[in-house]
Amino acid sequence: MQALVIVAHGSHLNPDSSTPTYDHADAIRATGAFDEVREAFWKEEPSFREALRTVEAEEVYVVPLFVSEGYFTEQVIPREMRLEDWDVSDWDSEDGVSASSATYRASDVEKTIHYCGPVGTHEVMSDVIVRRAESVTGDPEVGAGFGLAIVGHGTERNENSAKAIHYHTERIREMGRFDEVEAVFMDEEPEVDDVTEFFSARDIVVVPLFIADGFHTQEDIPEDMGLTDDFREGYPVPGEVDGHRIWYAGAVGTESLMADVVLERAAEAGAEIGDARSRIEERSAPSVAGE
Repeated sequence: MQALVIVAHGSHLNPDSSTPTYDHADAIRATGAFDEVREAFWKEEPSFREALRTVEAEEVYVVPLFVSEGYFTEQVIPREMRLEDWDVSDWDSEDGVSASSATYRASDVEKTIHYCGPVGTHEVMSDVIVRRAESVTGDPEVGAGFGLAIVGHGTERNENSAKAIHYHTERIREMGRFDEVEAVFMDEEPEVDDVTEFFSARDIVVVPLFIADGFHTQEDIPEDMGLTDDFREGYPVPGEVDGHRIWYAGAVGTESLMADVVLERAAEAGAEIGDARSRIEERSAPSVAGE
């Protein structure tokens, strides 16, 4: 038997914070790839600490639904799950975006735990960002004539947060699909407030590399970009700002293809997933506007 445990931050203040986690877990559960699929949170129940005690399988794959390597993925989760002999060097990620997986025993349960790197630094996340652009425009061929802005939080406390943004920005730029691809941030330069200054393309798709929609993605960013003066009144998609059309996508983590990244993380750690990835990809294909 094999089990999948998806771990995420959650929130005491935002009831929608855990929604993407449950949605992706449900999608993976429906594929039948795992005997058990569980969710666990830092700020909600069920907690990280109790997660492994709720699983019957002896082989467990733990995938963090986090954007970057850092405090939560390197310290909090291993500690709360009581992973014996955890050492961040086992992930073999000297650049902050290359975490793989490592295998441990949990100190209080007789299980083998395959602890995977966060979804946000996996290369497939670049495809999810592109899919998010397709979804918000309703165009599976979107690219030519469009700019793409990838938004990160940015923080001096975790330099790896920005590394993940720059990593996917460069990967998508190399695809040559969009006319322009730029990284922008909430709390460091270049700032999302000035997003229109970084693009010559009239149409700009803006995708925040956040796991769930909340205060930052639904309030701060739309107001900072000038899409609305008051988030409570909503904002148009697309919206006109400084002569550009802004296609604001909201948190990338709400895109259904995110389940594919979770599966890929587990598969690379040794999980047997059969045709689960293809089933997720079919299920999450964007609809075309007008159909």
